[in-house]
Amino acid sequence: MLQVRKSEERGLAEHGWLSSRHTFSFAGYWDPQHMGFGPLRVINEDRVQGGQGFGTHSHQDMEIISYVLDGALEHKDSLGTGSVLRYGDVQRMSAGTGVRHSEFNHDAAETVHFLQIWVMPEKQGVKPSYEEKHFDEASKRGQLRLIVSPDGRDGSLRMNQDAYLYASILDSGDKLTHTLASGRLGYVHVARGSLTVNGTRLNTGDALQIENESSITLEAAEAAELLVFDLPR
Repeated sequence: MLQVRKSEERGLAEHGWLSSRHTFSFAGYWDPQHMGFGPLRVINEDRVQGGQGFGTHSHQDMEIISYVLDGALEHKDSLGTGSVLRYGDVQRMSAGTGVRHSEFNHDAAETVHFLQIWVMPEKQGVKPSYEEKHFDEASKRGQLRLIVSPDGRDGSLRMNQDAYLYASILDSGDKLTHTLASGRLGYVHVARGSLTVNGTRLNTGDALQIENESSITLEAAEAAELLVFDLPR
């Protein structure tokens, strides 16, 4: 079964300093038909104006992943971590028993554009932890680069869930296939560009839920950057 989530159908939040698109119900956007997919709970596409950001706030029992597309995202948390993330950088924070953090646009003049992803944890009440890593374009070009996994394999970040997150940059005509084990779910989010997924055309901001399929076949109609999730039910 394939279910398309079109970019223009996502929830919209405009706060002046923040422009956000919500794939699933979040904050003031509520749609009982879009509450998540498997343990995938949030994909927010955020654009934050220069010098602005999210003040210190708390999270608990959630795996939070940030994937920066443009600009510079400054992060600080109660674990003592502080860093500035740029294109190619991926951050994973396991909130566990509780963590407080803030996220700001590090650049006063340029917009920061990033995807914030929340995945429900496999185990609750774990010790909070943080990781970040840079994945250069070459490692993603023409292939699926594992960036987050439950065991940290292949240099990926480690997540408290039996889920795998891949990133890819495809040139027009590139074709890839990812096999899904029996009972697994697939989810594809297009960060930019255009491609077909199992024969379904997706454009920038579109996504596809994949259920009861044995594989995910990606074919770029033009240059594209995308995320692929391999999820438990």
